[in-house]
Amino acid sequence: METHYTKIYTGSFIIVQFIVSKLGEIGITPVIKDETESGRLAGFGPAIPGHQELFVHNDELDKAVPIVQGALAEMEV
Repeated sequence: METHYTKIYTGSFIIVQFIVSKLGEIGITPVIKDETESGRLAGFGPAIPGHQELFVHNDELDKAVPIVQGALAEMEV
C-alpha cells in the first residue's frame, strides 16, 4: 500500500501536542495516530499507553523535520 505520509515522531501526548503547535505555526497540519484511543474504543489496550505517532505529508517533510528537531531540543532545556 502506497502512502503519501511519513512518520516523523513517536512519543507522549504532551510532546506530540507541542510539536503539533510548532508545525501549525508554519502552516503544517500533521496526522496523529493514537493507538491508545483506538485500542480503548476496540476493547483492548495498546502496547505502550500514552504514545502517539505523528505523520506529515511527504510534500511537507523537508519543512517539518527541522521543526520537530527544534521542538525536541527546546524541550530538553
